[in-house]
Amino acid sequence: MHEISQKARQIRDVIRYLKAFKNAVTVIYIDDEIINSPMLPSHIHDISLIHESGINVVIVPGCRKRINEILSQADISWSIKNGVRIASPESMPLIKMAAFDVSNTIMTSLSGEKKSAVIGNWVKARGIGVIDGIDYGTTGQIESIATSSIKEILNDGFIPILPCIGWSATGKPYNISSLTLATEIAINLEADKLFYILPDTEINPETFKIPSEISLTAENNIPAMNIQELSALIDLNKDSIKKSAGNGSDITKQEKLLTLFNLAKDACSKNVSRVHILDGSIDGILPCEIFSSIGSGTMIYNDEYSGFRAMTLNDISSVLSLMDPFVKKGILLPRTKASFTEKVDEYVVYQVDGGIHACASLHNYDGKQAEIAGVAVDESYSKLGIGVKLMNYLMAKAKDKGLESVFVLTTQTADWFEKLGFEADSIESIPEERRKIWTPERNSKVLRIKL
Repeated sequence: MHEISQKARQIRDVIRYLKAFKNAVTVIYIDDEIINSPMLPSHIHDISLIHESGINVVIVPGCRKRINEILSQADISWSIKNGVRIASPESMPLIKMAAFDVSNTIMTSLSGEKKSAVIGNWVKARGIGVIDGIDYGTTGQIESIATSSIKEILNDGFIPILPCIGWSATGKPYNISSLTLATEIAINLEADKLFYILPDTEINPETFKIPSEISLTAENNIPAMNIQELSALIDLNKDSIKKSAGNGSDITKQEKLLTLFNLAKDACSKNVSRVHILDGSIDGILPCEIFSSIGSGTMIYNDEYSGFRAMTLNDISSVLSLMDPFVKKGILLPRTKASFTEKVDEYVVYQVDGGIHACASLHNYDGKQAEIAGVAVDESYSKLGIGVKLMNYLMAKAKDKGLESVFVLTTQTADWFEKLGFEADSIESIPEERRKIWTPERNSKVLRIKL
């Protein structure tokens, strides 16, 4: 029964997403290492399925390595400065050829899935020019994007593909960053999701210094961050990342990920609901990240994507379903619709895209103490540290009310509460009205934390 209820919630997540995000826009950056790998057909197939579900898709292919290859074959040198390629004017025709070559590869693969795509020149750019004495030559920066034209293409059912080339008002081409292009398109289209699909995306203590407030998975990776947590990660690492040599070498993995962090922060700050950094070597990671509760990549989100709110009567059925596995294990006491109706104002829930994935109650007592009870977190969300955030949220509420301590009663999760700073206390320490419903048969332990 537990397995069935878990599957049912996952199916509901998919249905809820399809209802909420039909005709929404998803921008996908595909690194050229993935494009040149055996994984490309699988990812293109998944993108086609996503498109068939009613979600609009825009693709921006990376082509750094393809440009490297063509310039090397022509014996044309280049350098990397501040993560940007600097090349001579004679290189521009070859850079254009490489960019459109990679875009054609994507379009051909989509054709194999019976999907129509369009490669277009919807980007206006200008040269970066000379900064701090460095002439950036053929490298450009985005001035504007023909958003209305891209929307027309999407409305006609096509998949736009944008190569990393922008044109000036006089038709002069410039090489622009594919990562920046994908981000700017997502911002301009007010996309619901922006995906960066590339290899070696592990974000863990081995590659970065991790702020203490960011939760890690059992594999020691970061599953999700809000903008504030991401900012803390950037600040902690910006001065310690090893820089590339700058003599034609490619940028380092850490440099690329740090660039992604800054781009993701910019996107989420400008109304892109969420950004996902995905490992393209994993089959099926894209639909998993979109349609399951939590995928396998790292998600960056703004505060509007999800959050805590007061429980309403309409949430009762969802909360009962959420608590059911914990009741069956004996972790939580059974509750009824009637009991929730009486105390609905004491509960808070954690909501994502209209779905309830965590809940708990805060009950105030005389004597400046409160009880946190009914803590339940959807199993697929537990790795995000939502339970810890839920507890911190409720303890902050208690502190704002002038309370001095919070206690919990638990039978199986004492270790988890102790990690949060709770300490064992006696049953005599809790209010008399609460002691009346405590039973020696259940023998719940009391743990308390001072605020």
